[in-house]
Amino acid sequence: MSIMSDIWIRDMARNHSMIEPFVDAQTGNGVISYGLSSYGYDARVSDEFKIFTNVDSAVVDPKNFSDKSFVDRPGETCIIPPNSFALARTVEYFRIPRDVLVICLGKSTYARCGIIVNVTPLEPGWEGHVTLEFSNTTPLPAKIYANEGACQFLFLKGNEPCEISYAERKGKYMGQTGVTLPKL
Repeated sequence: MSIMSDIWIRDMARNHSMIEPFVDAQTGNGVISYGLSSYGYDARVSDEFKIFTNVDSAVVDPKNFSDKSFVDRPGETCIIPPNSFALARTVEYFRIPRDVLVICLGKSTYARCGIIVNVTPLEPGWEGHVTLEFSNTTPLPAKIYANEGACQFLFLKGNEPCEISYAERKGKYMGQTGVTLPKL
């Protein structure tokens, strides 16, 4: 596998709609940076947030996840309670080629504040808005800024296209457009 450069990412975004909307260069004047970097793309978090709450003393069960465990909070910022988390989504919509695997790393600006961004790999053939998880590991409330950088996506090109893509497998998160909760 090879990591793909800004030249390849730009071409795929412009000519194959791999990232929409696409920002052609790092933007960071007074905001947490986003856009094309040397070997990746820094995506933005949208203004749709689902904040985890334990109002009903629910059990977190990935096989039977209750949407009642979240409070919807759209806005320009999101305050995550101490030792809790929030779900959000990228502003950008991604279309992953069948010979590419995408991994995501959180921005250092958030990591240095104890805020961890988690995303599972984007598989070959997958498309949609990416659901982001922001974990507040601190004992204090933490703030997330909408429409600013959240994480960096790295594009790894395989030696050949995969035999069966995520789309062909009919993956359960294919084409997601909002903040998507766990599915079984």
